Amino acid sequence: MMPSSDGGGAQDRRPKIVVLGSINMDLVIRCKHLSLPGQTVIADSCDEVPGGKGANQAVAAARAGGNVAMIGRIGDDGFADRLLANLGQDNIDTQSVIATANSPSGIAIVAVESSGENSIMVVPGANAALSPQDVQTHRQRIASADILLVQLEVPPLTVLAAMKIACDAGVRIVLDPAPMPPELADGLLSADVICPNQSEAAAIVGHAVDSVDDARRAARRLHELGAKNVILTLADQGALVSDGSDQQWIPPTIVSAVDTTAAGDAFAGALAVRLAEGASTVDAARFASVAGAIAATRHGAQPGLPHRTEIEQTLAQSQP
Repeated sequence: MMPSSDGGGAQDRRPKIVVLGSINMDLVIRCKHLSLPGQTVIADSCDEVPGGKGANQAVAAARAGGNVAMIGRIGDDGFADRLLANLGQDNIDTQSVIATANSPSGIAIVAVESSGENSIMVVPGANAALSPQDVQTHRQRIASADILLVQLEVPPLTVLAAMKIACDAGVRIVLDPAPMPPELADGLLSADVICPNQSEAAAIVGHAVDSVDDARRAARRLHELGAKNVILTLADQGALVSDGSDQQWIPPTIVSAVDTTAAGDAFAGALAVRLAEGASTVDAARFASVAGAIAATRHGAQPGLPHRTEIEQTLAQSQP
């Protein structure tokens, strides 16, 4: 267990967000275009940048105004201390980040082309050791949260164990179903809010999600499968918010993207904070869409995640 990096005091009124998920070191390779199978491409640079969907979303939530605690695992390698210190820079409580003996930390190979599109491969490392027992050890932290934010870069059974604790305690759950496993475990769609992108939604519902009409159809199918609230993002086409009886389309924030690696994580973290603050799902999704758009204009995952003031200023400028 790691020492606390909690920046909140006894009178802290920020919404309490608990993030259960992965903590990785990203090896970011920048190139003019992504390589095809069998093709060798000369890249422009390679950098080590703290990442992992869980850690990215924790940082995004902290910068969006949340009082954030992280539950996850790091290894016992040279990356571990750097990953932990990086979370501490955003005052994220790391008491529930567990050091894993004889294991490397998670690593992601992230290739980013000049258009901003990316290709990612992840070696889970210590993330794969995050267990339901770990979740039980830190159950009170989950039960006292306003929002539990989860993804799928850690074992699905561990995610389900955390969701069960949250559900029993009346804590709202936001699920980012990424990366999509070959089969979605039973129970994951019971989250209060699920926010897939178009490829993740397509994998769940079994048809392409390339247009607004496709998204509306996919959302209806997700509700049939048990989803309560769906926020389906379509990159530069915007996002669809659906509660099963009504659907509302949120237009995109127009930006010049240079790196989309953490756009979805910025979206999820910001969304969790605004939902915890009592915003409607539609208003929270608008706020989150702006956060994701800003992140796409910057290089690197966590370095590019926006702060609350930036999101609010951009949101105000985009209002008619």
